[in-house]
Amino acid sequence: MKQSGYQTKQKKQILDYLIAHSSRHITAQELTRQLNEEGFSVGTATVYRCLEQLADQGILRKYTIDARSGSCYEYVPDPCGCREHFHLKCTCCDTLYHVTCEQLDALGAHVLEHHGFAIDQTKTVLYGVCARCRGEKS
Repeated sequence: MKQSGYQTKQKKQILDYLIAHSSRHITAQELTRQLNEEGFSVGTATVYRCLEQLADQGILRKYTIDARSGSCYEYVPDPCGCREHFHLKCTCCDTLYHVTCEQLDALGAHVLEHHGFAIDQTKTVLYGVCARCRGEKS
């Protein structure tokens, strides 16, 4: 996806970090800390501003999970690729999982057919405890 607008050094550093860590969901505070630890001087307000701009452009996906943890962001090389699955949030380690599952798809189809309600899977999060936190093999 083509970026629009003015490209600052900090915006480039932020985007480069997110691309390099594209399998992660990261908050503005975590990103600020990581960049500063790697020697890039960037303030939290700048990070928030850049993240919002990149999300508005469709380069990042913004997840607002709950008021306690705030929003997290994910680089999306294919903006359409994250629309057809559910999200699972571990309440212990705060990991957000993307899950494609026929059973969950059937749930979405049931809710639409029997209740007339179309679930927005990009905003649907089911909460629980992941296998790793439960000490089980995944």
